[in-house]
Amino acid sequence: MSEMMSEEMLELIAQRFRLLSDPMRLRILHQLQNGEKSVSELVDATSASQPNVSKHLSTLRTHGLVKRRQDGNMAYFSIGAPFIFDVCNTVCDSMKDEWEQKTSLLGTMA
Repeated sequence: MSEMMSEEMLELIAQRFRLLSDPMRLRILHQLQNGEKSVSELVDATSASQPNVSKHLSTLRTHGLVKRRQDGNMAYFSIGAPFIFDVCNTVCDSMKDEWEQKTSLLGTMA
């Protein structure tokens, strides 16, 4: 963030990070990474309740991170903001490195 950012822009960025701070929303996004899924497929994949998955999908959809497609009485969801995986990969890679360093250190201390 080399340029000065307005308070409004910083709040929008913080809001995006808050969306990604929930493990269930991350699970849902991870499941959608390989393509569109129905709500029931997401329920099965996340082992969460249908109301819980629907609530998180609604939040993600409101903020443009997922898209919804209706086919008869079935709703299908897909990624609406592919850039989100760039953010996740950056964070996940750094966390993986940190985790490996800690487990390696603990292994040498044992």
